[in-house]
Amino acid sequence: MRLNRLDLNLLVALDALLSERSITRAAERMHLSQPATSGALARLRDFFDDELLVRVGAQMMPTPLGESLQAPVHNILLQIQATVERRLEFNEAESNRNFRLLMSDYTSTTFMAGIVEQLANVAPGVCLEFYAPTNNPWEKLEQGEVDFLIMPEHVLSSSHPTQHLFDEGFACITWDKNSAINDSISVKQFLDLGHVSVRFGSQRTLSQDQVILKEQHGLEPNVEIVASTFGAIPQYLVGTQRIATVYRHLAETWTKYLPLKMVPTPVDMPTIPWGVQWHKFRDLDPGIQWLRTKIINHAEQFNGA
Repeated sequence: MRLNRLDLNLLVALDALLSERSITRAAERMHLSQPATSGALARLRDFFDDELLVRVGAQMMPTPLGESLQAPVHNILLQIQATVERRLEFNEAESNRNFRLLMSDYTSTTFMAGIVEQLANVAPGVCLEFYAPTNNPWEKLEQGEVDFLIMPEHVLSSSHPTQHLFDEGFACITWDKNSAINDSISVKQFLDLGHVSVRFGSQRTLSQDQVILKEQHGLEPNVEIVASTFGAIPQYLVGTQRIATVYRHLAETWTKYLPLKMVPTPVDMPTIPWGVQWHKFRDLDPGIQWLRTKIINHAEQFNGA
């Protein structure tokens, strides 16, 4: 072993360099100057006797050795971080810890609202930071950039612990003065009326209701508005005859406060299982255990709502 020749802080630099593939971005990530980051890369190249990163055109690309080191080095750093940050207990009343959760605005609006209310009383110093979904949300968890994913279970990774939370159904919503719809909606009306839909991420992924309608029922609604968040849907319904198919809890929340009405979907739609996931290296972190318990306990009330 030659660890006496390697400053272990250089592993942090190696992780940033292999992840960012840019000296400038790696320097910004580590809050170092570019010369200092270039110096760290030079020392790493000397230690491993390999270039690790080489310039290809305008980009830097890892060598075969550099690519083989990326995942192990990152996992080592996550394990070290989890070890040194471990505490014997978590004091909710005194903690000022920041927890990062990746979820859609549907989840933050409905499910998380109850948890936020609870924590305001028992853990006033704790901060919850919500991140919007990405094309590959599990990558944020793998990289240690978020503490939890709360998403449909089919999206979650098989590499980390997961707990089932609740099953969510669907409903249709429209302006409460929409004369075209009474207490129900037929398939013909559903297809004739304009729809507001949602697509996510840079790949513009279809929302779950659109996937189900197309794959299970062969229905392709007349989509007139495509929003990027659930929260934008109501403003495109009020004053029109448009409709939207959304998660049931979201429809129930909106109809309490907005001039909207909810009707059953014209075809049977399955419920979607939702789960919470955390990094396997954080499984014994008392803070993660505490918030995880809060989330799971709240899911029992949410399921019965």
